[in-house]
Amino acid sequence: MDEPAGTGRSPIRENADISKPSHRVEIESFTPADGFDPLGHFSFDMKPPIPRPVPAVVGLTLTLALTLLGGLVGSGARADASPRERADPNSRIAHTQLVEKARQGGIDLYFLGDSITRRWGTKDPQYRDFLANWRTNFFGWNAGNFGWGGDTVQNVLWRIREGELDGVHPKVIVVLAGTNNLGGADATERAEELVEDVTGGIRAILRTILEKAPGATVILTGVFPRNDGRRGTRLIPLIRTINQRLATMTDGKKVRFVDLSDRLADREGRLVDGTTVDGLHLSVTGYQIWADALKPHLIELLGPRSARDHAPPPTGDPGVRNGAQ
Repeated sequence: MDEPAGTGRSPIRENADISKPSHRVEIESFTPADGFDPLGHFSFDMKPPIPRPVPAVVGLTLTLALTLLGGLVGSGARADASPRERADPNSRIAHTQLVEKARQGGIDLYFLGDSITRRWGTKDPQYRDFLANWRTNFFGWNAGNFGWGGDTVQNVLWRIREGELDGVHPKVIVVLAGTNNLGGADATERAEELVEDVTGGIRAILRTILEKAPGATVILTGVFPRNDGRRGTRLIPLIRTINQRLATMTDGKKVRFVDLSDRLADREGRLVDGTTVDGLHLSVTGYQIWADALKPHLIELLGPRSARDHAPPPTGDPGVRNGAQ
């Protein structure tokens, strides 16, 4: 089973059914998308560039995208986010397995996230129907699943900074994270703090992705509506605010935004019957809704699916393999 993140909050458990040198980069002109407020007159600080050549067009696109991400600070999110390692042994084993999966290569479509992502493409027997749906939708696009249950955005950030994206060079990266940051009982009382916690962490994830995989297009998925536990729809306003800010990180080209809120829930935030198994985690119906939203982007970016697939085989929960329930 997946262990809790150990961050002082109450992340969703997977087993529940439910100061270094910087380089300054400047560009002459830029027209931002609506909602952006770039800092530094179209300049920003970034880590030293990766030591492999980047085509000029990709390099320019990367520069523009990272400049846009810098504008989020002006919108109220934190300027930085600290990566956070999971301390539990199961998560450490899973991380080692995911790093090994990354080293195998052959991945054109890379999924990154928490248990909602993980369950879709895992070999765990209790989620066999989800894996069948995954293969139905993505076989031939060489998709690799790098989700892990219980992860906050800071945990996801740590994983991609510690090897899970190194050398993969995917063409498309789908990101879904943030719901585990909202797991505490006092989430609604700490709304503004949590908005900044999630959006600052996602911003750091996107910057890391664009630095490690500059040739990739990112599809950022908004946090899904949830009705789990006794809170009902109380988290919906918070989730909507987060998604509004996440949308401002995207330009519709290099970084795109997909929001399923109106397909998973009604106007009051009540989930559509049958879209989740527990008010939080998606059902096969819910996963198909997500796949249908992704496919127009994937066809545009990856072309038609091949009759063969050379992505590594799916991994699973080490705790399940070791006999945990």
